[in-house]
Amino acid sequence: MLKVNVGNKPQGEQPEQGSTFEIDQRKDGWFINGNAFDGDIAALGNNRFHVIWNNKSYNIEIVDRNPAEKSTHLLINGQHYHTTAKDDLDLLLEKMGMQNGASQKINNVKAPMPGLIQSIAVAEGDSIAKGDNLLVLVAMKMENVIKSSGSGIIKTLKVMPGQIVEKNQVLLEFH
Repeated sequence: MLKVNVGNKPQGEQPEQGSTFEIDQRKDGWFINGNAFDGDIAALGNNRFHVIWNNKSYNIEIVDRNPAEKSTHLLINGQHYHTTAKDDLDLLLEKMGMQNGASQKINNVKAPMPGLIQSIAVAEGDSIAKGDNLLVLVAMKMENVIKSSGSGIIKTLKVMPGQIVEKNQVLLEFH
């Protein structure tokens, strides 16, 4: 089971607290809030989908995804939405009052995929906050903005713009 919170975010504003729903995959299909998903999903291309559900049509683009934070930025019919998800383990830890114990201190940022470093938005010694843009990695003709998953001070940059990197290569280190 996955518990998802969806908030609408007009461009340039903080996301609002939105609706929360549960998605569950069972042997007999997908369920949303306990109801069987009876819609249709068609992939239109890289990170783009068309969904028909409850007699409505939705064009969905995955703009940004952060697996470490279990968050996704979606563009649905021209509207920006930000989602955060909690799986069974997250919900159990939260129920036990241990949700903060699951996070680890981050010492470095690694490339999530092979690609080309297009630009770097930080310098050594810069103080950054969670969610700040660090650099842009181009992979498969898509620009991927790598953001900070925590706060800290940049100790060393291990890459330069124009450099090709491999998956899991260290891009920068924190103090």
